[in-house]
Amino acid sequence: MSKKRVLLLSEGFGSGHTQAAHALSEGLKQLNPDLSTKVFELGSFLNPIVAPLIISAYRKTVSSQPKVVGMMYRSNYRKPANGITKLALHRLFYTQALRLVTQLKPDIIICTHPLPNMIIARLRKHRINIPLITVITDYDAHGSWVNQEVNQYLVSSTIVKERLLAKGVQENHISVTGIPIHPKFWKVNDRDQVRARFQLRNLPTILIMGGGWGLLNEDNALSYMTKWRETTQLIICIGSNDDMRKKLLDDPLFQHHNIHIIGFTPYINELMDISDLLVTKPGGMTCTEGFNKALPMLFYEPIPGQEEENCDYFINMGFGEMLISNDTVDRWFNLIHNEEGLVQYRQKLKDKRDETYSPLDCPKAVLQLL
Repeated sequence: MSKKRVLLLSEGFGSGHTQAAHALSEGLKQLNPDLSTKVFELGSFLNPIVAPLIISAYRKTVSSQPKVVGMMYRSNYRKPANGITKLALHRLFYTQALRLVTQLKPDIIICTHPLPNMIIARLRKHRINIPLITVITDYDAHGSWVNQEVNQYLVSSTIVKERLLAKGVQENHISVTGIPIHPKFWKVNDRDQVRARFQLRNLPTILIMGGGWGLLNEDNALSYMTKWRETTQLIICIGSNDDMRKKLLDDPLFQHHNIHIIGFTPYINELMDISDLLVTKPGGMTCTEGFNKALPMLFYEPIPGQEEENCDYFINMGFGEMLISNDTVDRWFNLIHNEEGLVQYRQKLKDKRDETYSPLDCPKAVLQLL
């Protein structure tokens, strides 16, 4: 009997969508090693010249004009993508996408970004009869996700389910599974072993993330945190942003044995396990990973649109708040230095997590659909 084939399609507008695709791919293979999975950023794969230019322009807009991004997000929020947009995608990618699907012969197609979702939906309408699953990778439901040809939506929360229902999606086509995270986040690592691996001390520890796109908060808040450096360990993860890493390394404020400035690392799961507080932009994937670790979170500079919705969701869940002042820093840093209070607070977060989320739910739902 041949292996079941799963094709997962994403796009590179932000790292979270593709991370979710890879996470789900690995989760599926963890639960069923006999599966065959492939992950593609569809636009970049089919058009490797134009797609990177579009993604680069998007990144620059996010960095320099986030309000424009928010306006674009809200302007088409309630309705599915219009016919002109779908026709343009059809003409750009239809033939190549059909060729890819015909060659790979998947038993099911999963999309973690609206653009490949629209393309595959169009193929389903005219040329293929392969089930299409849509995994919404934020805590909001933009209209661009909605297509009649989608067989099943796997969503992060009951709030997203309600918003899809309001957009006309039938209830039996929606499953609340949570956002998939990589299996390495499923387990809890030994804190002493992780500290030894990274040469870290047994101190209250803050994990600060979000510099890959040059969006790490460079104003007073980050510098102010260094005032706690004698009693607090700061791990500043800035991804592939080498310019920012050099800038921070050259700054005397950050030259201290309790401050660690790192670039890209595949061990964020381990660093979360030895951290007491996560400071991050509210991307859907990072928030879900922190959520699964029952890690308190401070959010900064959400991109208008889905990141604002992510932020609101976790604040309402009691997992943290917006980083708006030095007083916010002091209040949360004081909390993590109060061992008894922190233990009680994190137990509440674990209870809330256990009520609403299991990282196995999303891959299990896909396996049931197969």
